[in-house]
Amino acid sequence: MPINAQFQGRVYPPTPPYIVSAAKIREFAEAVGSTDLSHTDAEVARSRGYADVIAPPTFAVLIAQQCDAQLISDPEAGIDFSRVVHGEQKFVHHRPLTAGDAVLGTLHVDSVRQAGGHAMVTTRTELTTEAGEPLCTATSTLVVRGADE
Repeated sequence: MPINAQFQGRVYPPTPPYIVSAAKIREFAEAVGSTDLSHTDAEVARSRGYADVIAPPTFAVLIAQQCDAQLISDPEAGIDFSRVVHGEQKFVHHRPLTAGDAVLGTLHVDSVRQAGGHAMVTTRTELTTEAGEPLCTATSTLVVRGADE
């Protein structure tokens, strides 16, 4: 089944809140090798003007990929996850994700196109607080490999 091009322009409902915790931020910071103390030490983060520890910029991918899963698992989209390659990821941060934030993600399917026998699907996830404060815009390009010859 080919990718459903009619999904371009689709917007999924916001995800349930993802609670950003200091423990998850610490785990992520350690996993990516961050040595910035604002990711692990609340006193340092507060001295820099933050309410608590802040997440490394790429932490947002954890939430954005949960949003992308809505599209990938939608049977009408026609995406075979075994053929998906993550092609590109971009972030525009409006403010750092901070321990204690409850983050909602709204997935937008910005484009679906064919290229060289493969499908290219570009999604945009708008991450906000429950109050609607913008946190991050995460844009992802997924390559869905075409059928083997």
